[in-house]
Amino acid sequence: MADVTRSSLKELLGLEREPAALHWCTRIPKSLPRAEKKLRFCVKLDLATRGQGCYSTADEEECMGGAKYCGLRDAGSFAPGRRSGEFLVARGIYRSVAAVQRSWQNSPLIEPGIFKALAFAPLSDAPFDPDVVFVLCTAQQGMQLLHANAYDAGASAVGADAGPICSRLAAVPYLTGKVSYGFGDVGARQYMGLGSEGVMVSIPGSELSRVVSNLTEMRGKKAFLA
Repeated sequence: MADVTRSSLKELLGLEREPAALHWCTRIPKSLPRAEKKLRFCVKLDLATRGQGCYSTADEEECMGGAKYCGLRDAGSFAPGRRSGEFLVARGIYRSVAAVQRSWQNSPLIEPGIFKALAFAPLSDAPFDPDVVFVLCTAQQGMQLLHANAYDAGASAVGADAGPICSRLAAVPYLTGKVSYGFGDVGARQYMGLGSEGVMVSIPGSELSRVVSNLTEMRGKKAFLA
């Protein structure tokens, strides 16, 4: 991927943070440090937007969702109390186990056992071609990204609803090849230390050059002038 594409996204949108690049690895990467301790998927993503890259195996993933939805662990390997979702009812996130189970039906996951690690890095200097690029932005910047996705061909993005970002903003764009967007789930916003602001947009790596090219063209159009 061209360096100009990697650096242009932040500049074109005036982003406060770095876009974060994600890459599912069939081999342990040699170009990034291993995560030093167990951290949640959303925390490692947050660190990448702040310039800190790493790779994580199942051993360094603290959250069941991060491990399950990103394909690092088989869902069946977790204890029944975790698989049922009772812990989310106990935390007050859902009213019943049935509600948890129904919600999970809408959260795709990557097949376990294929990938050895998941790599996180700031996009501008990621030592790999990204599978997914995650952007933390304002509502206006998010609108511009979504319009850039539609600008040339009318493509539609996928709304994340209230589902976990490790599924809806990582696994979904990876598996579908479609841009996804949302506001983050209750846990992600808490662990990433986000306040009341912030929109999340994820772009499949295969679509990034097109989206950046469209953003560049849109920049000269009267409708998008600040």
